[in-house]
Amino acid sequence: MELTIPDLSLVVLIGASGSGKSTFAAKHFRPTQVLSSDYFRGLVADDENDQGASGDAFDVLHYVAGKRLAAGRVTVIDATNVQRHVRARLVALAREHNVLPVAVVLDLPEDVCVARNAARPDRDFGARVVRRHQADLRKSLRHLRKEGFRKVHVLRGESEVDSASFTYERMLNDLRHETGPFDVIGDVHGCRAELEELLARLGYAITRDALGRAVDAAHPGGRRAAFVGDLVDRGPDTPGVLRLVMGMVRSGHAFAVSGNHEHKLVQALRGRKVTVAHGLAESLAQLAGEPEEFRADVESFCHDLVSHYVLDGGALVLAHAGLPENFHGRASGRVRSFALYGDTTGETDEFGLPVRYPWADDYRGSAVVLYGHTPVPEAEWVNRTMCLDTGVVFGGKLTALRYPEEELVSVAAHEVWYEPVRPLVGTPPARDGQVLTLTDVTGNRSVETGHHGRIGIRAEHSAAALEVMSRFAIDPRWLAYLPPTMSPTATSARPDVLEHPEEAFAGFRNAGAGQVLCEEKHMGSRAVVLVCRDPGVGPARFGVEGGGAVHTRTGRAFFPEPLAGAFLERVRTAATAAGLWAELDTGWLLLDAELMPWNAKADGLVREQYAAVGAAANAVLPRAVDALTEARSRGIDVDGLLARTTARAANGAAYREAYRRYVWDTDGLDGVRLAPFQLLASEGRTFEDRDHRWHLGIAARLRDADPDLVTLTRSLLVDTADERSVAAGTAWWEDLTAAGGEGMVVKPLANLVRGPRGLVQPGVKVRGREYLRIVYGPDYTETANLDRLRKRSLGGKRSLALREYALGLEGLRRVAAGEPLWRVHECVFAVLALESEPVDPRL
Repeated sequence: MELTIPDLSLVVLIGASGSGKSTFAAKHFRPTQVLSSDYFRGLVADDENDQGASGDAFDVLHYVAGKRLAAGRVTVIDATNVQRHVRARLVALAREHNVLPVAVVLDLPEDVCVARNAARPDRDFGARVVRRHQADLRKSLRHLRKEGFRKVHVLRGESEVDSASFTYERMLNDLRHETGPFDVIGDVHGCRAELEELLARLGYAITRDALGRAVDAAHPGGRRAAFVGDLVDRGPDTPGVLRLVMGMVRSGHAFAVSGNHEHKLVQALRGRKVTVAHGLAESLAQLAGEPEEFRADVESFCHDLVSHYVLDGGALVLAHAGLPENFHGRASGRVRSFALYGDTTGETDEFGLPVRYPWADDYRGSAVVLYGHTPVPEAEWVNRTMCLDTGVVFGGKLTALRYPEEELVSVAAHEVWYEPVRPLVGTPPARDGQVLTLTDVTGNRSVETGHHGRIGIRAEHSAAALEVMSRFAIDPRWLAYLPPTMSPTATSARPDVLEHPEEAFAGFRNAGAGQVLCEEKHMGSRAVVLVCRDPGVGPARFGVEGGGAVHTRTGRAFFPEPLAGAFLERVRTAATAAGLWAELDTGWLLLDAELMPWNAKADGLVREQYAAVGAAANAVLPRAVDALTEARSRGIDVDGLLARTTARAANGAAYREAYRRYVWDTDGLDGVRLAPFQLLASEGRTFEDRDHRWHLGIAARLRDADPDLVTLTRSLLVDTADERSVAAGTAWWEDLTAAGGEGMVVKPLANLVRGPRGLVQPGVKVRGREYLRIVYGPDYTETANLDRLRKRSLGGKRSLALREYALGLEGLRRVAAGEPLWRVHECVFAVLALESEPVDPRL
């Protein structure tokens, strides 16, 4: 006999003592899958037959079973389980963990069980116990399904037990073997014309029957559609939508999960008592005009829809109302209810509708969850979840997400087909002004980003950012972006350096970035340049007069006027000569760059912090060496002190040389150099999808237009899987640093990269041995100091870099899309607030 069990289930063996349950379990299941009551009695009482220990033994057994089920592992309970109250605890355990309980009954004759027990010296309880077990079993057999067991297998007699075998069956919701690509479509609600338009825009070819009705749609590239439920109700053509979707599903061109409206439609078609509301009346009236065979087909199709699907190896989950991570791939009434209806807080809003629990706000799973159910004006990411119901039936639009590309495609509703009880929610509130208000930036807050989920901002960090922004920042209307911090590469184990390219190359290789671009690191100050094509762009686009702005990474003006205006005019003229305005069809450009020399912005810092230390070392240490040398010549034992002082004098000289390389005189813009390395955004788009060679090509065109202002960033492409390429990259870094260069930045060539563990660092810096004297002090190269510094922790810096990077990308997306400035400032302010996190500033 072949017995099927779900591949995620709790298997309960049921049989009298002596029926061979343990032998049966050992034959068909792995030892780790089987939890035996005898074994757990032995654990708690050192005697497997101590019936007095059964209570404690089953407590432990249930605890272990719960841990296995929570982890998604098939679990087998080896005990008599002939009494209903014992089985009830196991069924409840399965329901608690949303797995299917399966009963396997070994119904052997009483004399066989008695004989087997008699042959075992540890079973001395005689035939009466077996007789009682058999009586309990007889009373149970007819009621096992009513008790909650989803499958019941009864094996009668020794031959059936001996010939039994097990086959695992895939859960109905398990489509992990389907890897896409998919086009996931939000709630259609009977809007057949809009669905056809969306499918056509997605590239599907629609098949029609002899009456011209759409009955299938296939994509020439093999893509498949996936519907998140609520195909029916409210709209003008529910039968047309069902005819098309049923055809696509049955031909293998689409998948569909059930929505709450399909569930209620099935109840109505079966004559059950349901409230005919929320558009159900329209569906029933439209279906009444269809043949009886079609209505029966609809009832069968909608009834068989599963609650949710897990696809693409577990990386994608589809559920009508969404689904928390602990429900993914599970099966129970609770899971189905959540998938179809969601969860509510128990409250009602001003329209009398239930307030739904915002489960997506707490979602931290790795799988992408796509859902619908509650209409929103715009589909937006919330912690790797997205609601695709954009209210087409209410006059909104019908939206699809291309997966895995994560590209949204929408078509507008042809008209308002159904007046909503509640207006679409989620639209950013109207503002009296463009800029952030105080309540937007105080207290604990979070910002939703498209690439890193929700990022939290602590109240104390917001307060520090508010101080900087309100007192020192440029006019906020120009402040569209703040660049993220950058993490150094992993600390090197080499005896003479803290940072080395080998760790950078290995880190990106392990993160899934095979090709990287090494860029020369300029020692200047990070600068963001927003430049306008002509004087009319600033007032029209940003609401402020002027040609743009150039500011530091904390939002402060880089130059005073009129020098800033002259600088922007030079950049504008270079962009015009390079043909960028016409090529990008934009009135403004946003550039990320390094501005040199270092003292152009940090002159006070150089004089007061670095030059002061260098001058003190130069004034004191050489004289101390002379004095100690003279003392030694008089026979005084100062050899140790002299050696240390001589080394410190050499370190002090090296320190002065290190910072002096990055300082030179300027007169106005004469001597000022701009090294742009990335074009961040222009009107209507961002450029994180362009590889870094493209960005450096833009910089080269600006350099050609104004070589006196713009300087190139030298670069080298490295294949992290090629030893010779890695060696060439290392040699290039050694040449740069030996010639006095700061070092290099290693970036994924493709720019924005997602690896197996999520967002990959946009770049890491690999700084040279001599440059790091500026950072860690003149004597950092002494062995004891290097050993101490190797223990520096980079985890906080890396986390900070990724969060600020994601916030920057989100702000760029918003400014390029023309969103209100307060929405852009939300991201800018968050980056500045994160800078207050307690991370070692030398990293």
